[in-house]
Amino acid sequence: RNKGMRTRLGCLSHKSDSCSDFTAILPDKPNRALKRLSTEEATRWADSFDVLLSHKYGVAAFRAFLKTEFSEENLEFWLACEEFKKTRSTAKLVSKAHRIFEEFVDVQAPREVNIDFQTREATRKNMQEPSLTCFDQAQGKVHSLMEKDSYPRFLRSKMYLDLLSQSQRRLS
Repeated sequence: RNKGMRTRLGCLSHKSDSCSDFTAILPDKPNRALKRLSTEEATRWADSFDVLLSHKYGVAAFRAFLKTEFSEENLEFWLACEEFKKTRSTAKLVSKAHRIFEEFVDVQAPREVNIDFQTREATRKNMQEPSLTCFDQAQGKVHSLMEKDSYPRFLRSKMYLDLLSQSQRRLS
């Protein structure tokens, strides 16, 4: 725990919510990606949280923002659940379910998400016979938490506002 805290504290001096930090985290080549990102697309991210999550650059921008708040595990869990739902092999389903549970849901998990006791216990019970829906309740809680808490802060963040102004400057 102390080592993790030292690492996090050490990163503070490197964290910033400026757009320049965001470009390093974009998928593909950052400059090309920024050129392809239209002002309209970036503006649409403010329409709803689900619109943001449906756009790969939106996810990348939101991930970069969450890293500045040390809460990227919420998005990583949500994305892992989305990927998990695409699993077709029963053998892989069970192993993936246990990996997700151990990484994000279990008490003291390395990237433990913030969910209530009842949801955690319901998800633990679901692990007895994992199915494609075993994380639905926990994923829903995490989605709601991000939507109500992190997403509004993201929309007000310097990172997002810088991104919008950069895309608008390219048009002029």
